[in-house]
Amino acid sequence: MARVCIIGAGAAGLCAARHILVESCVSQVDVLEQAGQLGGTWVYTENVGYDDFGLPIHTSMYKSLRTNLPKEIMGFPDFPVPESEKSYLPAKDMLAFLQLYADKHGVTPHIKFKHHVQQVMPKMGPKGELWEVTYKNMITLESTTKEYDYVVICNGHYNTPFIPSIPGLKKFEGDVMHSHDYRVPEIFTGKKVLVIGAGPSGMDIALEVTSVSPRIILSHHLKEQPRTVFPDNLVQKPDVIKLEGRKAFFQDGTVEEIDVVFLCTGYLYNFPFLHESCGIVVEDNCVEPLYKHLVNINHPSMCFIGVPYYVCAFSMFDLQVRYYVRSMNGTFSLPTREQMVEHWEEEKKNRAARGYTKRQAHMMGPDQEKYYASLADEASTASLPSVLTKIREESSIRFLHNLKHYRQDIYKIIDDDTYEIISNGKREILC
Repeated sequence: MARVCIIGAGAAGLCAARHILVESCVSQVDVLEQAGQLGGTWVYTENVGYDDFGLPIHTSMYKSLRTNLPKEIMGFPDFPVPESEKSYLPAKDMLAFLQLYADKHGVTPHIKFKHHVQQVMPKMGPKGELWEVTYKNMITLESTTKEYDYVVICNGHYNTPFIPSIPGLKKFEGDVMHSHDYRVPEIFTGKKVLVIGAGPSGMDIALEVTSVSPRIILSHHLKEQPRTVFPDNLVQKPDVIKLEGRKAFFQDGTVEEIDVVFLCTGYLYNFPFLHESCGIVVEDNCVEPLYKHLVNINHPSMCFIGVPYYVCAFSMFDLQVRYYVRSMNGTFSLPTREQMVEHWEEEKKNRAARGYTKRQAHMMGPDQEKYYASLADEASTASLPSVLTKIREESSIRFLHNLKHYRQDIYKIIDDDTYEIISNGKREILC
């Protein structure tokens, strides 16, 4: 009977526990969570920097955040987000949904809150490989080391800021801040703000800050220029080439006087608790060696849920977990180490040939349906319906070109391939 340690009680960790708990081959499931509540990145706190225990604040949630994808594709395959009039929900509703999911499936009693994972290390036991997991109870300050047969890593990847290498950034005379520490727009009142990055957070926050700032410069290198009509106090610029004093110099030769450099530049994968003997390396934001972005090739009794991005996240977590559980219970066998290495190397070559950089090793986007199918086929389990990726793509386009109003759209899934959208009072069926 297997003992399983799940690290993290965000959406991925809850999903992992939900499926593993019902397996007859499993005797024990511990979910280790550093925070005092479940939900991971969906938990809002006004605190930034470090928590009461001196640990880095995990969440990057800002106060006004609403989902940038419709709820119709944000649930789990067997547990959709409850019906409501709106498709785009505030973060507190998603947090309530995750609590409901955990309670419904009996996950909550298995979570050890305020438990910080200090180290994960493989060791040989009498019947094969085991995992030694050391964690600290942040209330009693006692450290415990326990042995497990499997470790499932679900600590998310929206908590360690990526700071780009911009000449002059370290000597910039104004303020420098990352979106990880953003909560409310008032901190920028009266300041000229350079926002670097036009991902979902960059665009959203830049628009929000126009309400308090005299001038916002949104710097990005999107291949397709957004058609969103921004307020007059927001201008778009290409990449920053350097910073000097309080000036920003751009690729188009223009110069702007600014007070704040606000980095909306994404995050880094970070697994500080993994001992080097786990055999996992993160280089240029590529986590390797992983088979199907999921299984630790060097130690297949460890897996990582949620590494790919630009995906239908909760549904993908569910599929990844179902895949891995079926390898645990013997429904299918993982390939040999040599076969997994060959697959990983071949995938990297293929992605490089199609223009992906190493830093984009886990970016799915147009590759996501193929990825879902590959997991489902190998594990002989249900894949994800194509309607999910269709809605995701449609929503992403509308986000880019109608940022002010796209969250007013209402979606309805009709079947596995077809959906309905109501926008500006007009109803349209798409497939």
